[in-house]
Amino acid sequence: MMGTEVGLSLQERVEQALETCRSFLRADGGDVELVSITDDGIVDLRYHGTCVICPMSRMTLRAGLERAILRAAPEIKRVEAVNVR
Repeated sequence: MMGTEVGLSLQERVEQALETCRSFLRADGGDVELVSITDDGIVDLRYHGTCVICPMSRMTLRAGLERAILRAAPEIKRVEAVNVR
């Protein structure tokens, strides 16, 4: 089960969660990059490609990316995009 794999760091678990979403983003010409994970449990992401201008990027952030990250790393409190319009 994702999130309970022994020995993976928090960053590795977040990256794995993002990887599960990337094929969907890339299919529409976009991508996402992990910028940072704060000590407070906030994940900052940066959109690339069409994700930067997509009107659905906030929904993708909450319903897709954040959900996948929280499943993999329940200690994360929130996911934010640093370049959302």
